[in-house]
Amino acid sequence: MRVTIKDIAKATGVSHSTVSRALRGQPEIPKETADKIKRVAIELGYVPSAVARGLKTQRSNALGVVVSRIDDPFFSEVLQGIEDVLRSAGFSLFVAASNRDSGHERTIVQAMRQRQVDGVILSTTQFGEEHRSQLEDYGVPIVAIGNRDVPYFQWLVYHDDAYGVGEIAKYLIQMGHKKIAFLGNKRAERTSQARLKGLRSALKAAQLPLAKEYVFHCPDGQPYGGEVGARHFLNLEEPPTALICFNDMMALGVMKILRENGIRVPEDCSVTGFDDIDFAAYTSPALTTFEQPKYRLGYEAAQMMRTLLQSNPEDNAEQGRAVRLRGRLVVRETTAPPPVAQ
Repeated sequence: MRVTIKDIAKATGVSHSTVSRALRGQPEIPKETADKIKRVAIELGYVPSAVARGLKTQRSNALGVVVSRIDDPFFSEVLQGIEDVLRSAGFSLFVAASNRDSGHERTIVQAMRQRQVDGVILSTTQFGEEHRSQLEDYGVPIVAIGNRDVPYFQWLVYHDDAYGVGEIAKYLIQMGHKKIAFLGNKRAERTSQARLKGLRSALKAAQLPLAKEYVFHCPDGQPYGGEVGARHFLNLEEPPTALICFNDMMALGVMKILRENGIRVPEDCSVTGFDDIDFAAYTSPALTTFEQPKYRLGYEAAQMMRTLLQSNPEDNAEQGRAVRLRGRLVVRETTAPPPVAQ
């Protein structure tokens, strides 16, 4: 039989309201009394009812988190940052992957409604405008993690992607590279364009051109996309001496194809990734990349969501906030000066 507040009150000899206030941590209950109530509650095996609490507070204490892919190591670190903030605040998480599929996004929105989530953190800037609007129409606050150029998110935590690729490009230029190519991701167009902008700016500052054929957008951001991109560059009359990949996962595919075709990394061609997922340090050779502060992206987004939920919704209607984060270049073994004959 389920233990109730009434059972705890009877066992401790206090009123129901005193038990309720003590279990909620309200300061007006004397510490000795509160400690006794909590001890008895544990001994009796009391488990608070989330449903009953929700009826009183009009909150479910559940938050939705939407990512692009569950199996991408980038999102696991973002989720950990979110989890560490919200678990300590008493929230449970409902995590879903959009896979950038409009039909599936519709299903996610319906599921979020059914679970009556208090808010949603979107860690995918490709989430459709229609579905985002539906969530807001239902009164669900949204915090986005992603690209600053998405116009319709008021509350946003983002990484300065142009800065990141700019730092990679400046490093390659300093080593003497002039033929630098960019492998983008068609399924993350806004983010790809922001990163490409960083390369263009660095090359312009160094008075170096970016040949049209040195920009190629792969079908996705997975190793297979990197394989497709690597084959494209190998077929050029003048292949680049350095490849900047949209992310580390694509860089894995690139290095596989280069190796199969007898192209040495970094002696014949330098390769860089972006994100600094755990695998990056364990490739052979170890991958030079740009470390996104993945955990902190999730942490800051979760903190922003907590602030939104603790404030008056009417006060937030005309406001908004964008937090910009910057990572750092991580130099490992996949980059070197270009071959002598360029």
